[in-house]
Amino acid sequence: QLCVADPQGSVFSTYHASGDATITGPGSRIEGIGRPRVEPSFIRALVDRMVVVSDVDSVAAMRLLSGLLGRRVGPSTGTNFTAMLALACEMRERGEQGSILSLLCDAGERYLPTYHDATWVQQQMGDCVAAQQRMAALAG
Repeated sequence: QLCVADPQGSVFSTYHASGDATITGPGSRIEGIGRPRVEPSFIRALVDRMVVVSDVDSVAAMRLLSGLLGRRVGPSTGTNFTAMLALACEMRERGEQGSILSLLCDAGERYLPTYHDATWVQQQMGDCVAAQQRMAALAG
């Protein structure tokens, strides 16, 4: 099955649920993903499920995964990792085993002055501490 992690502000999850390709929205603050309008490359029929991910969860998961891997990842990878954690928790609750696959979207070094900078994140997106603690508990 295909699950798409959709950042807050993107229109894809709304389009997936409604089928209305004319919808527009603000777009995402997570660089590189999430759009303000439906694009032809998004093929709704291929997607089994959408998971909407908040900005603070994307950043918190990016930080957590960077620490776990010992290398920086970007915020869109954090968005994907958040959805993966949610899917893994659901599988665990149902007693299921299986594999979940995602891509590391990009290296995180390019985001050192932005998403990896605590002051910038606080000013742009707010406090991520509670989300980081929640993500760490889920990844436990």
